[in-house]
This record gives sequence, C-alpha cells and structure tokens, in this order.
Amino acid sequence: MSKIISCLRVYQQKPFLLLGGAGLVFLAFLLHFSIKGLILSREADFLKSQNYEVALQLNTTKEQLEELRSQDQFLINKELQEEIKNINKNYLKTVDSYGDLLDLKTKSSKTEKLDVLFADILKYLAARNYASAAATLTDFNNKIMLEEQKLASVVTIPASVPQSNIPPSVGYSRQKVQTDAGEFMVSLVSADLNSTRVVVDTASEQDCNNDCPVLSLSEYISRNGAFAGVNGSYFCPATYPQCADKKNAFDTLLMNKNKRYFNSDNNVYSVNPAVIFSGNSARFVQKTLEWGRDAGVDAVISNYPLLVYSNAIVFEGDSDAKHNSKGGRSFVGVTGSTVYIGVVHNATVLESAKTLYVLGIHNAMNLDDGGSTALWYSGYKVGPGRNLPNALLLVRK
Repeated sequence: MSKIISCLRVYQQKPFLLLGGAGLVFLAFLLHFSIKGLILSREADFLKSQNYEVALQLNTTKEQLEELRSQDQFLINKELQEEIKNINKNYLKTVDSYGDLLDLKTKSSKTEKLDVLFADILKYLAARNYASAAATLTDFNNKIMLEEQKLASVVTIPASVPQSNIPPSVGYSRQKVQTDAGEFMVSLVSADLNSTRVVVDTASEQDCNNDCPVLSLSEYISRNGAFAGVNGSYFCPATYPQCADKKNAFDTLLMNKNKRYFNSDNNVYSVNPAVIFSGNSARFVQKTLEWGRDAGVDAVISNYPLLVYSNAIVFEGDSDAKHNSKGGRSFVGVTGSTVYIGVVHNATVLESAKTLYVLGIHNAMNLDDGGSTALWYSGYKVGPGRNLPNALLLVRK
C-alpha cells in the first residue's frame, strides 16, 4: 500500500515519467497543434484586421467617388458644353444681326442708336451674360425690322414714273407696275437675243474660297464693251464678320465668258436653279444638277430662288427674313428670245415674283440684292452698290 502511495506522489510531481515513449509523442503532437492553432488564430485575427483596413479604404474610395460625382465632373463637362453651345448660338445670331445692320446702313445713315445697342450685346457676351445678350439681341432685331418698315413706308414712286404692265421691247425703262400685292416701281432693260449675247464675267479666273478679287459693275461693263449689266449671284461680302474665312467668295455654279466653270464640284448647291444662255435662246432649270458642263453655251449662272417658271409663279414665300424684308430685288428673266435684267424696287422676293409675272416675263430668277444691287444702262440706273466677284452682262453681237 505504501508503494502505491509513493508512485502516485511521483506521478503528481513528474507525470511524464510514467507515460513512457507513447505519451511523450502524444504530448509533442498536442503541443505542436496547440502552437499551430495559436498561430492560425493570430493569422486569422491579422487577416480580419487587414480586411477591415481594406474595407475602410474601399469605403473611403467610395465616398471620394460619390463626392466627385456630386461635384460632378460629368455635370461640370455638361455645363461647359452648355456654355459653349450658348456661345456658338449667340455668336451666330449676333453675326447675322450685324449683317442686317450693315444692310440697313446702305439705306440709312441714322443708325447711331442701333450701333450703341449692338455694342451692349457684345458687352453682355464678353461677360457671359447670355440672358441679357439674348434679350438685347431680340430688341435689336425688332428695332432693325421697324427701321426697315419705316424706310419702306416713306419710299414713294415719283409721279413722273409712268404706269405700265408691259415691259419695253428693247432698251431701258422705269415704270410702275400694278399687282394684287400693290404698286411697284421697276427699272429694267430688255434686249433681243438675236442681236445680243449674254455673258457672265468674273474677277477671278478660277475657283476662289477667300480674299477673292472683285470689280465694280462699271468695270465689268467697260472691259467687256457691254451696253448693259446687272449684279450677279450671292456672295459673302468682305465687310461681314461671318465672311472672315470666305471674303467675296460665291458658292453657286457659274460659267464665265472664258468657258471656265466655277464651283463645278460643289454639290451642296446643286438643287438651286440656273439659267443657261446659248445663241438666241435661254433655258431655265429648276436644279443645277439637271445641267451638265457644256462649254459650248454663252453663259451659265445659278442663284435662288426661281421666281417665275413656264409662265407661272413658282416662289410663294418662305421663312427667310431676308426674303421677306423690303428692298431692291435684282433679277434676270426671259420670254421667248427677249432677255430682261433689272430691279424691282422696295419689294419682298414674293412681291418681285408677282411683279415680273404681271409684266409677262415667263421665266425669271432672283439675283443678289441688298448692298450689291446695281443696274447699268448708259450709266448706273441703280447702284453702284459694292464691288462684285461676278456680273451678268449684255453685249452686242
């Protein structure tokens, strides 16, 4: 009994001595896994800590992204795009309105108040105050329209001008024509194509896109030995701001006296009408794409709109403010073998069409107008107007 008690006491003090080899191995495994478990636990705690840090960083990044979105670069870009759009829109409107002011200056010297108003528009645009610029521009345009109406209302046909709805068979005439739209004064030249050749002369000898040469109508008359002439097709006057990169250039089809075709590759304006002169006849086409590039004819010129075609009015008005304002309307027309060139005074384009129809002109096309309007017959009958890149001339055969 005493031996057993002694053994138990030894076991309590040094138990591993009684386990033997197998016990030691067990204890070693137990210790190994305990240590490994502790390491894994610490690694798990570290990973949890890392995950928390990453989550914090992601959350911070998300908050920063939301802050950027709320700033928001996309909205900022949209605002910039909107501002650029406003600049372009107001600039284009302002440029067009300035062109109207320049046209008005050719008819009136009393534009001081309009000049001041236009300066205000520029000031508002420079300050990016688009609302005030737009409002002032509307007021400016209304005032120009009122001024145009005032000028039209004070224009009276001199009592010495005879009333006649029949054009002269040949030569020059200034006459009053009665239409359903009112009475209009017309300055026109008639000529027989059997004894007259129609030519188109150009200051340039080739296509020109900017800083194009120009001549006065009298210079065209002199260098061609012509007895009559009228301003030609629409062009971009050098004094107009919108013409800064195409000064004195024109875009429509034309064949000059040297058989040189201008703007032949320009398809943008291929739907515009044209008139072709050849020998003792003329042909009007409603679209230039209907015409080839025959150099055997005398002259080709395109402009718009076509006023009268096959003895019927084909222009019935449109929304173009310039077409609806009163002014001198240059034209070229033909009935049979008689050619007409001239100006319908103080008329809209529609009123011009009605006047030429009443005169019995079977085909007629509108030419340039405004400050370019000019008619020559033994001197200027209308004009002289500004210098021109092209002109239509009547020459004796």
